[in-house]
Amino acid sequence: MTKALETPATGSLDGLPFEQALAELEQIVSRLERGDVPLEESIAIFERGEQLKKHCDALLKKAEARIERIAVSASGEASATPLDIEE
Repeated sequence: MTKALETPATGSLDGLPFEQALAELEQIVSRLERGDVPLEESIAIFERGEQLKKHCDALLKKAEARIERIAVSASGEASATPLDIEE
């Protein structure tokens, strides 16, 4: 991995793609699990991890809202309904 990924990013999460946010979050988890990070840095990267988790959750919810289920009626007409609507 590159050195840039070894230090927690402090920039805005606006526009950060899901895959990149998830990769950074996974790296933070790995570093914390190794236990070789000084306490103050552990706190800082943990806080960044919390921000990344919230960002990923928001992106997933946004994606879920876009997913639609196609339903075909008895007459053969197809209609799109939101995923979260229960029948």
